[in-house]
Amino acid sequence: MRDSGNTNEVLASRFDQDSQIMLGLLTAVHGDSQLTQRSIASQLDVALGLVNSYLKRCLKKGLIKVTQAPARRYCYYLTPQGLSEKGRLTAEYLSQSFKLLKYARLQCLEAFAKCKENGWTRIALVGGGDLADVAELVSHAAGIKVVAILDENGIAGDCGAPVARNFGELPPVDAVLITAMPETQAAYELARRTFPEQRIFTLHVLHVNRGASPEDGPS
Repeated sequence: MRDSGNTNEVLASRFDQDSQIMLGLLTAVHGDSQLTQRSIASQLDVALGLVNSYLKRCLKKGLIKVTQAPARRYCYYLTPQGLSEKGRLTAEYLSQSFKLLKYARLQCLEAFAKCKENGWTRIALVGGGDLADVAELVSHAAGIKVVAILDENGIAGDCGAPVARNFGELPPVDAVLITAMPETQAAYELARRTFPEQRIFTLHVLHVNRGASPEDGPS
């Protein structure tokens, strides 16, 4: 598959990490004013010092107010400005997520079209989750049968295909499409041990490094 002209535009518009942390922090505070910085850090899976830094930024911007509670604890509350910022970030996040899924859908269609050209109609998805759900839905319109989803954790999402935990458990397939997130590169490298390059399809949106793959092969 070749990259379409709007690839860089779509990827550049993805929700950045700073905005993700800010939205996560505002959402956590809005849900429970008595959360501690440590519990927020655990919820967002970030360092405690990073939470402290973002809280200070929110206080400075007037997004959050703080009051002291008994036992040297603090309560955090969103200000009207904080609620407005949370709404803006939520809308931006949803917008970028929809753009990303729309682009992934188009790339899945391209991959499946290439499969049909080669007479490959039995496909396995490597990696369960949202992207696998998108690929499975697209497969019906493309005349492709997703015969299995390979996911070491047994995650199938909403797909109806059976789940295999390793490549040895896969039924006979013609090709595979990498849909694993976030361990996309690792999934691709594992697939290379079992399938030839031309039968492994990846999506540009996932930034897989195919190394020295054939120039006319899928990408």
